[in-house]
Amino acid sequence: MAKKIKDPGLGHNSKKNIKGIVNKDGSSNVIHLNKKFNIDDLYTFFIELTWWQFFLFVLLGYTLLNIVFGFVYMAIGIEEITPSRGNFLDDFLNGFFFSAQTLTTVGYGGIAPQGVTANLIAAFEAMIGLLSFSFITGLLYGRFSKAKAAIHFSDNVLLRDFKEHRAIMFRLMNSRKTVMIEPEITVTLSINEKNKEGEYKREFYRLKLERDKIMYLPTVWTIVHEIDDKSPLFKYSDKEIENLEAKLYALIQYHEESFGQKVYQITSYDFSEDLKSGVKYTPSFSFDEEGFTVLDHDNLDEVTRMN
Repeated sequence: MAKKIKDPGLGHNSKKNIKGIVNKDGSSNVIHLNKKFNIDDLYTFFIELTWWQFFLFVLLGYTLLNIVFGFVYMAIGIEEITPSRGNFLDDFLNGFFFSAQTLTTVGYGGIAPQGVTANLIAAFEAMIGLLSFSFITGLLYGRFSKAKAAIHFSDNVLLRDFKEHRAIMFRLMNSRKTVMIEPEITVTLSINEKNKEGEYKREFYRLKLERDKIMYLPTVWTIVHEIDDKSPLFKYSDKEIENLEAKLYALIQYHEESFGQKVYQITSYDFSEDLKSGVKYTPSFSFDEEGFTVLDHDNLDEVTRMN
C-alpha cells in the first residue's frame, strides 16, 4: 500500500491540467502578485540573470549614464569643458565622451573641465563611476563564486518492464569533469485526480528508489523506482500511467569539488509530456582502445525499443 506524505508546500487544492510548480531547469513556475519591492532583492536579481542579460544591463546602464551627463554638460554650457563646435551633435558627442572618460576615471587629457560648475559635476560623476564599477565588480565575483550544481538530467522519463515488475526511471550526469561526491536524490510524485465530489486534488508520495544515495558518480546515474505493490503507481496500467496527470519532482544534492561545499539542483517531469514507454536507455559511456572510459553527453536521452 502506497503511503502518502504531507503536503511538501505545493498545496492539495488543484484543477484540471494544472501547471507544475517547478520547471525542468529548476526555476520556480509561480506567478507572484502584489509582491513588494525590496532594495535587498537587487543583488539576487542581478545574480540570477543570465550572462547575456547581465552584460546587457551593464552596457545599457553605462550608456544611459553617459547620455544623462552628456546632456548635463550641454546644459551648463559645453564651453565649460571644451570649445563649442557650433552644432548640437558634435557638442553632445564631446560631452558624452568626456562623461565616459570621467565615469571610468580614464582622463585622456584632451578635454578638461574649466569652471567650478563643470568641476563639481565631474567630481560627482567620478564618484558615481567608482561606486558603479565597485558594484559591478562585486556582482561579477558573486556570479563566479556562487556555488552551483551542474547536473544534466535526461529530457525523458521512461516506463518499462523491470525485473518482475515495471519501473519508471530517468538519468542524470555531471556536466563538469569533476566527480560528484556522495550524491543523494529525493523524488516526489504528485498525482492530480478528480475525487467523488468532482473536485481535483493532488496527492503526494515520496518514491522508494532502487538507490537514493551513492558514494561518488563519475559517469551516469539511472534513477529507478520499481512499481511494486507498495508503489502509488501499482494500481494503474501502462496506458493509465501515460494518461495520468502526474509530475515528478527530483532534488539532488552532492559535494562539489570546484566550490568545496554541498550544492543542490531540482528538476521536474510531466508524465503527459516527458513519459516514454516500452523503450530503454542506450549506454552513454564506452571504452576506447587504451581502456579509458569515454562519456558521451549527447547520448543521455537516447533510447531504443525493448525487445
